[in-house]
Amino acid sequence: MTAGTYWKAIDRFRAVVADQPDREAVIYPDGKTAAGLPDYRTLSYRGLDAWSDAIAERLSAAGVGRGTRTIVLVLPSPELYAIMLGLLKIGAVPVAIDPGMGLRKMLRCLRAADAEAFIGIPPAHAARVLFRRYFRGVRVTVTVGKRWFWGGPTLASWGRTPSGKLPAREPAPDDELLLIAYTTGSTGPAKAVEMTHGNLSAMVSQVDAARGHVPPDTSLITLPLVGILDMLLGSRCVLPPLIPSRVGSTDPAHVVDAVNRFGVKTMFASPAVLIPLLRHLETTGAKVPTLHSIYSGGAPVPNWCIAGLREVLEPDAEIHAGYGSTEALPMSTIESRELFSGLVERAQRGEGTCIGRPSEGVRARVVAITDDPIPTWAQAEELASELYSTNGIGELVVSGPNVSTRYYWPREANVAGKIADGEVIWHRTGDLAWIDAEGRIWFCGRKSQRVHTADGPMFSVQVEQVFNIVPGVARTALVGVGPRGNQQPVLCVEADQGANVDAISVALRQRAAEFEVTAKVSRFLFHPKFPVDIRHNAKIGREQLAEWAERQLGTEKR
Repeated sequence: MTAGTYWKAIDRFRAVVADQPDREAVIYPDGKTAAGLPDYRTLSYRGLDAWSDAIAERLSAAGVGRGTRTIVLVLPSPELYAIMLGLLKIGAVPVAIDPGMGLRKMLRCLRAADAEAFIGIPPAHAARVLFRRYFRGVRVTVTVGKRWFWGGPTLASWGRTPSGKLPAREPAPDDELLLIAYTTGSTGPAKAVEMTHGNLSAMVSQVDAARGHVPPDTSLITLPLVGILDMLLGSRCVLPPLIPSRVGSTDPAHVVDAVNRFGVKTMFASPAVLIPLLRHLETTGAKVPTLHSIYSGGAPVPNWCIAGLREVLEPDAEIHAGYGSTEALPMSTIESRELFSGLVERAQRGEGTCIGRPSEGVRARVVAITDDPIPTWAQAEELASELYSTNGIGELVVSGPNVSTRYYWPREANVAGKIADGEVIWHRTGDLAWIDAEGRIWFCGRKSQRVHTADGPMFSVQVEQVFNIVPGVARTALVGVGPRGNQQPVLCVEADQGANVDAISVALRQRAAEFEVTAKVSRFLFHPKFPVDIRHNAKIGREQLAEWAERQLGTEKR
């Protein structure tokens, strides 16, 4: 590797440190108050800057520097942000992964990263030692917490103050690798996504633009990456008590307490957090007057939830339904006022879910539905006539400064997931959509979850939106049972607690007959609780439901 580099967006962070050194950077839970609520401690921008400098200094002395792939397995905490900033200050490459995906899958992913450094909590190191063959390239280890039977220093032993100024470094070029982040594998095999310096810098600019270039002030953070982006914009980042692999179990009373105690103005959360929050606000009458904007992600937020939040929040509050993926965050967004200007009714008639216009700098198109590679844009154009048979619904592809152009692993994913258009690389999202005359994207479901009937494909979200408004229905999931090309469309239904299942069944059948997109649905199966993804606890596991439905129907036939 050549001379030392750093991520140029760090200059934004340093500007905040210089301007407001005593401003709280991280507000984090630590113990409980006498009332049983979470107690909090704070870390200032000055303190976080010094701590991350100390980490950068010690890592540099250990040989970690430009391009060093470094596994980071640390829970959301001040330590996590200090480590991430320390790595970004010396041009190292953090490898971020969701431990909730399961040990075996996680180990396979981490082995593919071929990392040279490993920073983690004790259970992560225990796994590293027990499965040492997966980590043969690791030569630098740091423990966040108490060290057990392995070597290497603890983070605490390094202290929080550097011995001197960090050596001068140059900003890395935009196309240099900055971060490796893994997809969850909830709708397909987990993949290692390469994010460059330019990709992450563009994300900062897009988040700033989405907020109208108004500083975020104080943010509630439920996703670590959002915390990094908000810190670069000078936010006070509040970390509520949550378990990363079970965000749906987050106590909404603790969220309300954090919002009101620290005057939170903006928050990012998945439906798994927003739905319990709404119910809590409705049942208790609690108010959150400072909360001005909510940004959702991870999975579509039900329209009734967005409508309910509009009722309980202040009249000028904004609720932005976001769409994105590990490879491209954000892709698009839509504010609730536009959503309720007639777009919800269109979704309920089977047009899909409107996820708004592309984010700043992002271009969006659709290509004909195929599971085969599309190496070049010229080949995509050759397939364009096939979009007529699907009424313009195709696979959404995006390009832009924040969009990853390649996978680190597996390499073959680049063949299946990217389209070359001269110097532009289009990312195939694996999502099905159409784009209206106003440039808005209408999401219709995952490509891998389409149902292959004898009369052609059916698209999950497009169909489900028709049924989700039936009283007593919590949510639905369209799956296919039988051989591909002759699948029977089956609607799995999760009912509200205490709802009359027989009455719901009658209403669903009546609703199916009203619309062309649902006319072929004649089988309805009630499921006690849908399986959901690990990261956001919101994406429905339709693959598992399809297997369950096949067993149910097989039992009926015997």
